Amino acid sequence: MTQSTGASGSLDLNLLVALDVLLEEQSVQGAARRLHLSEPAMSRTLGRIRKALGDPVLVRAGRAMVPTPHALAVRAEVSAVVERARALFAPGRDADLWTVSRTFTIIGHDAFAATHGATLFARAAAEAPGVRIRFLAESHVDVPVLRHGTADLEVGVVDTDLPEVRVEYLREDRMIGVVRAGHPLLDGELTPARYATAAGHLNVSRRGRLHGPVDTRLAELGLERQVVGTVGTFPASLFTLRDSDLIGLIAAWSAPLAAALGLVTFEVPLDLPPIGIGLAWHPRHDADPAHAWLRDRVRELLAGP
Repeated sequence: MTQSTGASGSLDLNLLVALDVLLEEQSVQGAARRLHLSEPAMSRTLGRIRKALGDPVLVRAGRAMVPTPHALAVRAEVSAVVERARALFAPGRDADLWTVSRTFTIIGHDAFAATHGATLFARAAAEAPGVRIRFLAESHVDVPVLRHGTADLEVGVVDTDLPEVRVEYLREDRMIGVVRAGHPLLDGELTPARYATAAGHLNVSRRGRLHGPVDTRLAELGLERQVVGTVGTFPASLFTLRDSDLIGLIAAWSAPLAAALGLVTFEVPLDLPPIGIGLAWHPRHDADPAHAWLRDRVRELLAGP
């Protein structure tokens, strides 16, 4: 990319690339390694960026560096400009995949990382060796992570209603029950009444909710279950269920996690609503070959049996 000079305050494309990597790494050392520069050279580049933007960009917080509010505000647009430039100069999708050096952030329920993470890392090593993948857990509050550039792809149950976000639904899934092997619930006919009252129940909720669709269906039948508590993720719930008599739920597509821990899954004797599984991304990534590769690989994993 040709470096340009201009009036004070201008920001050339090389500096934008450096800024993009600095905000991603939040480390001068990490950015220098990514851009094949010495740390002093990277520090000088950060100084030029600070002068051009009139903002510190990254500030020291203990032993780490954190972006300033202004840096966070421009992060998504900086990433979009850099990606459009990469797409413009890329000689082709295959060549780009072998030469690109990127870190992608995927946000979603950590059952996806637990179930499919190993496969996705293996595909990246074989097809796009310069790509690194970060998995982020869903927050207990809803924030526009795709718009802000905090994440590049959202996977699993996508419930965003932002008009500019691309959403692709891939399949419907269902919730199934899960208990430890030898649980008394597994003996005899499983009726709604037995399901509700055989033991305490454990909810999975990133917001800590104690009630959900199961409770709505049970209430329609005049039944009520005892929810003893919640945990934030399905994998965490499985370890709790393994060592207790509690009854849990898990999405059918992540049932292999339960099987790996010796747990037993079963069909819940209630008419529960289906779960829509898909992915979402911001349209600034549409023309990016590396992001298209990531979407294709995640799509294959989510659309599988």
